[in-house]
Amino acid sequence: MSITATIFVLAIAALHAYILVMEMFLWTTPRVRASFGTSPEFAESTKALAANQGLYNGFLAAGLVWGAVADDPTGFAAKVFFLVCVAVAGVYGAATASRRILFVQTVPALVALALVLAAH
Repeated sequence: MSITATIFVLAIAALHAYILVMEMFLWTTPRVRASFGTSPEFAESTKALAANQGLYNGFLAAGLVWGAVADDPTGFAAKVFFLVCVAVAGVYGAATASRRILFVQTVPALVALALVLAAH
């Protein structure tokens, strides 16, 4: 795989690890509330749901790292699978929560997917 594709895959993994931290541990802080546009009351009442969501983002990050370090064909398959998962989750999030998710999550995942496929 090309170095560029690997960098993109790992950058998306890092983004999802960051989202894990925000949703699991920092959900009620003013900075994260501002990022997600939530009130203190809403953040407090949805803390467990956000933590669950954060855990799923951690699984995406772990899968992307696994794909980046595993030998082919396993590494290639893992990268493709988890990048498609990220893209689909981003489309769903954009449709149900915020259009911004499309540009933060889906577009980068599709760029990385194109690079992975091109390098294969």
